[in-house]
Amino acid sequence: MKVGLYSISCSGTWYNDRPALTVEEFIDTAKKYGYEGVELDLKRPHGSPLDLDYRRCQEIREYAAKQGLEICAVAANNNFTSPVPEHIENELLMVREQIRVAKDLGAPILRLFVAWRGITFRNGIATYEMTHKFHTYYDSTDYEIRQRATKCFKECAKWAEDAGVILALQNHEPIITTYQDMLDFVHWVDSPNFKCCLDAPCLGWNATVQSDEYIEKAVMDVGDLQVHSHANAEFVENPDGTISMVSFDLHIQPVLTNYPAFIRALKKIGYKGYINYEFCHMPFRNGQVLGYDYIEQQIALAQRYLRGLIESA
Repeated sequence: MKVGLYSISCSGTWYNDRPALTVEEFIDTAKKYGYEGVELDLKRPHGSPLDLDYRRCQEIREYAAKQGLEICAVAANNNFTSPVPEHIENELLMVREQIRVAKDLGAPILRLFVAWRGITFRNGIATYEMTHKFHTYYDSTDYEIRQRATKCFKECAKWAEDAGVILALQNHEPIITTYQDMLDFVHWVDSPNFKCCLDAPCLGWNATVQSDEYIEKAVMDVGDLQVHSHANAEFVENPDGTISMVSFDLHIQPVLTNYPAFIRALKKIGYKGYINYEFCHMPFRNGQVLGYDYIEQQIALAQRYLRGLIESA
């Protein structure tokens, strides 16, 4: 199992005290802290198909290789839930272009959502609060949404098969509320190029779904459909040099993600892919929004924490 870094952490999304890192600076950061691969977010500033023609993809691919890092995955930010045809066609066109970018970058995996709501910015820092107040389903029923998304996924899977890219559906809300929902979509699409990105935090933050038993069952049920994963957490370094996970917000995360059980289960099924760290929330501590230095510190601690779990599992 390998540990990678997802570029959303360094994209200027969650800090405003310095500009976003360039793709090359992001790759340098991953190398600096011992990561083995990188995952690029396929939107600006790092990876929008608007900006990444074949030549630019080759530059990034060669730069990562020179640093000894794999481009292990790329990430879409798609939403296939709207009943408005123009919305769906725009989303499909973007994913088709992102498959093209994945191929040109040499990335084997493109991660997908069912319904990424998006973010808005306040004072130069991203927030989920505005988009979580609204949805784009326009009174669609649940079964209509699932049928619509499945139809889109089937179309995308054909493009992915032609390009030699694997699509990995993340168990991320909304619409997906349990890992079984993710598995349903994968079974409905029924394509060798459409598989799973099971993330432990997306199981939920309560004692039941973060129990050893539930985590192991989820991993076992997904089995060899698992091709990618992420970790989203905050950490502290103890006086003895060990790393401990801490809640980033007790109101949101009253129970910590059970990464020890998750990684043990992944090793049990023989998973040899990546678990990629992402800092994907506002760094708010002691009544203050912290800057990039704090996020970079978390990037450093996360690699040590995850690598330690893998080696000791």
